[in-house]
Amino acid sequence: MKFPGLNLMSWLPANEIAVDLGTANTLIYVKGEGIVLNEPSVVAIEKATGKIKGIGLEAKRMLGRTPDGILAVRPLKDGVIADFDVTEKMLRYFLKTIIDKHVFRVKPKVIVCVPSGITEVERRAVRDSAETAGAKQVLMVAEPMAAAIGVGLPVETPTGNMVIDIGGGTTEIAVIALSGIVSDTSIRTGGDELDQAIVQFMRKNYNLLVGEPTAEAIKIKIGSAAPTGDEREMEVKGRDLVSGIPKTVRVHSTEIREAIQEPIQQIVDAVRRALEITPP
Repeated sequence: MKFPGLNLMSWLPANEIAVDLGTANTLIYVKGEGIVLNEPSVVAIEKATGKIKGIGLEAKRMLGRTPDGILAVRPLKDGVIADFDVTEKMLRYFLKTIIDKHVFRVKPKVIVCVPSGITEVERRAVRDSAETAGAKQVLMVAEPMAAAIGVGLPVETPTGNMVIDIGGGTTEIAVIALSGIVSDTSIRTGGDELDQAIVQFMRKNYNLLVGEPTAEAIKIKIGSAAPTGDEREMEVKGRDLVSGIPKTVRVHSTEIREAIQEPIQQIVDAVRRALEITPP
């Protein structure tokens, strides 16, 4: 698939919209304003009726602590749309929230960044959702291409450029040249797996139960794939698995680096495989 032109945002007239539909988070950008929405891709659903009880940050707060009658779910999983009916409702809600807050001269045009493994049925669901929310025209762009353009890579040249896009549920590795994707590899390892590796490390080595938000905070603050020359420590609070009472420990960045080595190695191996299948 070809994506001519150097600047993805140049397709958008002033005050129009771009959407990054991610496994972990959904972001919405309005030209001239920047990112106007950054919310978790989470939906809370009433089990008995299927009614939506919360979307985004409100729904994420319910993850792992919802009442028996309510289920908090991530409708995108492993880089693909696991439940496109719920994804459609989530996307429509986010877009309508932004469109209702802005006064557009005409119906807005929308670019949606989607996983490269998306099916035609899912493409139609995304397009229908955007149009129902008020979009005049919808353009879908594969996430690796959007990432390459976003960081300013010369995607239109014949020289290949590799993009490694580590998302919440997947890592996509793509080689891009002549405004097209030459090769594309995707693995079901991403930021969520790094968080889970930290959760398991804290459980095994400190008998400490921490949640995903705490694990993510540890990853961001002191996590690294390789030595940085700036090793640090962090105070971590959780619940003791033996006594059940709150407990605080200090964790070193070298420990976290060791904890996430397995998912990091899976990403490295995928990059090697992508290079092997890329034509010279």
